Amino acid sequence: MRLLMLLIIVIPALEIGVFILSGRTIGTIPTILLIILTGVLGAWLAKKQGLETLRNAQQQMQFGQIPGAALIDGICILIGGLLLLTPGFISDIVGFLLLIPTTRNKIKPLFLFVIKKMIDKNQFTIIR
Repeated sequence: MRLLMLLIIVIPALEIGVFILSGRTIGTIPTILLIILTGVLGAWLAKKQGLETLRNAQQQMQFGQIPGAALIDGICILIGGLLLLTPGFISDIVGFLLLIPTTRNKIKPLFLFVIKKMIDKNQFTIIR
């Protein structure tokens, strides 16, 4: 419930504050153009990274391996792409961090930890 409260109230309020600060600092038009630019750049980067991850997963499956790391990469890329398409500078920063392979590799253990906790609490079910 606290996480939901954070996502629904606090994050958009912070984004609005950053929009106002940006509008005052660099102007309204440059702020809007920057939001559009990050959305377009994010969509391109998400597509590029997503296709590369899909190829890696297919290659791993061809060799009889379970593409676990590729699936986590795919989840990170999906979330990062969605955050970049969402207007806001804070969400854009987090989105780019999830799309860039170097930073994504540092964030993946956190996702694995959260997924393991959800499995342990029976909030996440794996169907075979």
